[in-house]
Amino acid sequence: MAAPNLLAATTINGKSTGTNLSSTAATTVLNNPASSNKCLKVNVLNAANYTATAANITINFNTAANLGGTNYAIASTLTVPAYSTLSIIDKGTQYYLEENQSLGATAGTSNSINITISYEDIS
Repeated sequence: MAAPNLLAATTINGKSTGTNLSSTAATTVLNNPASSNKCLKVNVLNAANYTATAANITINFNTAANLGGTNYAIASTLTVPAYSTLSIIDKGTQYYLEENQSLGATAGTSNSINITISYEDIS
């Protein structure tokens, strides 16, 4: 199953999660594993810089879970000013993650960016 029929969904749970980008390697920030029987609707993704120096962030959509498959840039090398938050996905630019898809983030500087996501878990 690639994604549930949204008209036949029986459960929609609102969820939020957060990830600290502790290194400059690509990090999974939201994962929908294969055979989950779910669709994840991403409503909000924010990147917060909690340091005194501007930091870069890249957000990618991946065609497979755990940052696998092909990745496509949603936001590429955006600068998040010091002590600021940048809204990257909002209600006007929502994304659906079908089974076996993921979102990843890469920080230009380690331990400077937190990612928060608000999403709907649909099954």
